[in-house]
Amino acid sequence: MDTIHVTADADALRGRATQLIDAGRFEAARPLLAAARVLAPPSPELTLVGARLALGSGAWEQAMRELDDGIAAEPAHAGLRKCRADLRQRIGDREGSARDAAEAVIFDPADPQAKAILGLALLDLGRTADAVACLAEAVAGAPTDFDYRQALSSALEKTGDRDTALLVLTDGIDLCPASVAMRNAAILLCVRRRDFTQAVRLAEIARSLGIADACTFGLKGHALSSLGRHDEAAVAYQDALKLGPEDDYVRHLVVSSSAMPDSRRAPEGYVRTVFDGYADRFETHLISLGYRIPGAIRTMLQAHPKIAAGLPVGPVLDLGCGTGLVALAIGDLPLGPFTGVDLSPRMLTHARVKRLYTELREADIIADLAEHPQRWPLIVAADVLCYFGTLEEILAIVHQRLEPGGWFVFSVEAMLPDHDGIIPGNGNWALHRQGRYVHAEHYVYEAACAAGFRVTRVDRPIVRQEAGADVPGLLFAVERIRDDD
Repeated sequence: MDTIHVTADADALRGRATQLIDAGRFEAARPLLAAARVLAPPSPELTLVGARLALGSGAWEQAMRELDDGIAAEPAHAGLRKCRADLRQRIGDREGSARDAAEAVIFDPADPQAKAILGLALLDLGRTADAVACLAEAVAGAPTDFDYRQALSSALEKTGDRDTALLVLTDGIDLCPASVAMRNAAILLCVRRRDFTQAVRLAEIARSLGIADACTFGLKGHALSSLGRHDEAAVAYQDALKLGPEDDYVRHLVVSSSAMPDSRRAPEGYVRTVFDGYADRFETHLISLGYRIPGAIRTMLQAHPKIAAGLPVGPVLDLGCGTGLVALAIGDLPLGPFTGVDLSPRMLTHARVKRLYTELREADIIADLAEHPQRWPLIVAADVLCYFGTLEEILAIVHQRLEPGGWFVFSVEAMLPDHDGIIPGNGNWALHRQGRYVHAEHYVYEAACAAGFRVTRVDRPIVRQEAGADVPGLLFAVERIRDDD
């Protein structure tokens, strides 16, 4: 009887420790687990609690030791295998994670969690078809689990079957109509597949049912902007702000939606307001989105005839220099000195700290080019012309400020048809999300030639990720071939 009583106390301590770990109270759980281990002999259940505590505390090596010892003692315990598979996935051991997850499935074939872990491990290994099969079984075993459905949807999307990926989520909405997460995942997938009409429809259904959060309205705004319905998008962003008043990104969306839908370029005051408010987290946010334009510009400049020959090129004018990311990316090439121009004083403050520029000027780039008659052998503009609809004016004045043979390297966001094949805007350019314009490649090419440039190179990099999808870009290198002053 005494042994039964002590074991029951140990079980109670272990259960309470588990509750504390679930609540993120790791230090409070630690003495309870220690007491349980004094009162009861080693067991897989205690090992799992110990491993979870170590994981939550960031002690991954300790967690691995716990699990290795536990599996050595109980090699057929599915729970220990699942936990080690999860840990191995976190530390990048994809093969090991898949092996442990497969063992867990063998030991407990009816466990949907084991199949989900195996499916994710196979997805990481690039075995997409096998991953889809495993994740489909996990969903069949636990049809209301959001994480399993989202994982299966993502796997199907990677196979290119976006229709079935969406069906997995909409079926989940039918089974769990109160799940905001399920609805948002379906809306996000529609945005990624450029089915903006469906995204708006799903968001509006969620709003009408009262099953929506700030993310729902933010995604609705994205979709409406992509359809050119900018006034409605502004309302959606305002609704998102009401539900997420402390969210900096939502605030950014609200300010961005103030761009005039019919204007041919973003208003000067709007751009300054957006980037002043964005400056302190600008670089961190762009890095998190996989921003690639500075690196793409570096690659393009390495093909410049002088740079390829090891000869210096300079001085260099960086239009819309922001915090100085382009100068940072190309600073080791034989380039410089650098002059930067930007509307946002806070962005210039961050650029100044890098000490890469001999001069920084706070100004609208067209006004600055008009005011300063200096000619340059190289002008760069990363993610700047996306705030212009028509490009003729900016290309013409840049042409005037280049030396004969000088290069202008600039990026724009590429115009794509939506899911229904509809081309936005006037076919040349369109105001898109967050006050940014997208441009058709043929239009940029023709406008550059009309301004007196020869197009020397066009690359098609991915600008960044947005809503989980790649944002396609165009990177042009154009050369001045005439001097008509």
